[in-house]
Amino acid sequence: MNRRYHLSPLIFAVLTLSLAVAASPSDAELLQAIRVKDQGHLTDLQATFWKQAPAVNVTMLPQVIAIPKNPNASVRSLSVKAAHNGQWLAILLEWKDLTMNDRIVSDKFADQVAVELPVRYRKDALPSPMMGDPGGRVIIWQWRAAFQRDVDKGEPTVRDLYPNTLVDIYPDQVLKAIDVGPYTGALGLDNPISRHKQSPVLDQIAEGWGTMTVHSDQQADGKGEWRDGVWRVVITHPLVGVSENQPRLQPGDETVIAFAVWDGGNREVGARKAWSTWIPFRLAK
Repeated sequence: MNRRYHLSPLIFAVLTLSLAVAASPSDAELLQAIRVKDQGHLTDLQATFWKQAPAVNVTMLPQVIAIPKNPNASVRSLSVKAAHNGQWLAILLEWKDLTMNDRIVSDKFADQVAVELPVRYRKDALPSPMMGDPGGRVIIWQWRAAFQRDVDKGEPTVRDLYPNTLVDIYPDQVLKAIDVGPYTGALGLDNPISRHKQSPVLDQIAEGWGTMTVHSDQQADGKGEWRDGVWRVVITHPLVGVSENQPRLQPGDETVIAFAVWDGGNREVGARKAWSTWIPFRLAK
């Protein structure tokens, strides 16, 4: 039993206290989104405006409330910056990760990071920062290293993922198209996560544990790079979503924002993650 596991009762107490104060994040450091003149989706990691954006260090907590728990989460903090151009909002996240994990194969997972905002902000009635709650919907923009690899290098083949595999024949080579579905797994069920995407960021909504749903309108964009043991990821989205289930932000608005991160090399996936409570978030006019 390692030292961090011994500390789990203390961690649990901290988490319980954190959830209790999650509805009033006024004591946390404010994340300020600066206004910039750059146009477009703001996905450039090297854009000069990031040097002017103030950074906020966000403490990440191990997820030990829901099963499966993750008491030994790898990532303890994120450095976060924000910017907007009146049309698009961009969140820049940086964290240490000594190993780059950008492939998903059997029993191996990839790195991820996510941004969470309430769909409707009410200072006196915030949803749970742990994926919202009934009547308190949240949006979750999730960048995935595996998606980023697909965008940068193209969709992998089965042989790319499993070099030693042997295949005699595929069902679609001998069956009619209408009969192939049951043999194609998630693709046959039209699972949007299984299909190649043009963006490495998934646009999702939730209102409590186990309710995560992929938005029908995918508007989120982004870019991630791993270098010298550090991930730098920018997640962007239009300020005003196209549906009533997306935030409708304006310059000068105040809301709250929270984060989640996964270290694939530490077997973190799904609920096995690190997360943050709400922190106050303001967009410059």
